[in-house]
Amino acid sequence: MTDKDPMTATAQTRPIAEEDRLRADLYNFLGLLLSGPPDDMLLDQTAGLSGDAGEMGQAIGTLAKLAKVTRPKTAATEYNKLFIGLGRGELLPYASYYLTGFLNEKPLALLRQDMTRLGLERADTVFEPEDNIASLMEMMGAIIVGRFGPPAPLDRQRQFFNKHIGPWAGHFFADLEAAKNSVFYAPVGTVGRLFMEIEAEAFRLGGSE
Repeated sequence: MTDKDPMTATAQTRPIAEEDRLRADLYNFLGLLLSGPPDDMLLDQTAGLSGDAGEMGQAIGTLAKLAKVTRPKTAATEYNKLFIGLGRGELLPYASYYLTGFLNEKPLALLRQDMTRLGLERADTVFEPEDNIASLMEMMGAIIVGRFGPPAPLDRQRQFFNKHIGPWAGHFFADLEAAKNSVFYAPVGTVGRLFMEIEAEAFRLGGSE
C-alpha cells in the first residue's frame, strides 16, 4: 500500500478474476483521490484515463480532461474547501454523519467491530475516524482482492458493502458532484455515484454463493 493508504494489512497472493481486480482498482483509485489532494503523479495518471461513450466513460473522460489542466496547488485548495475548511469543510465524508447526523456514532462502532473480525486496523499515522469515505473505499478494494486474508466471496463482499457503504456512499458522491466548491472533484463524485449504483445492482442480482 502507498504512504497515503490509511489502513495496514497483510498482502495475500491469490488468483483474482480480472473483473474483480478492476473493481478493486476503482475502489482504490477513489480512495486515493479522497484521502488527500492529488499530487503531480496522481494527476498525471488520472489524465491518462479514457472511457467509452457510456455515462461512466464520459465521467472518466471529464475527470481525465480536468486532471490535465489542474495543478496540485489548485487541487489542494479545492480539497481543503470541500473536506477541511475553517472548522469544517463543505462536506463531512463520514458514514456516521450521513446516517445519524453526528460524528463517531453507531456506524463507526459497527465498522470497528467488523474491522477487528477482518484483521484490519487503522494505521498509526492516521487519526480521523475509520468510517470516512476514503478508508471505506480502500477497505472494500482490499476485501475483494484479499489484502488481509483470502479474497472475500461474493456474500461477504455484499455484506460489507450493504452494511457500511451502500446506505450512504451514493448520497455522499452525489453531494460531491454538486458541491459548490467542486471542480476537479465534481466528476470524481459522478464516477463514485455511478460506481455505487453499479455495485449495488450487481450485488442485488448476484444471488448468494
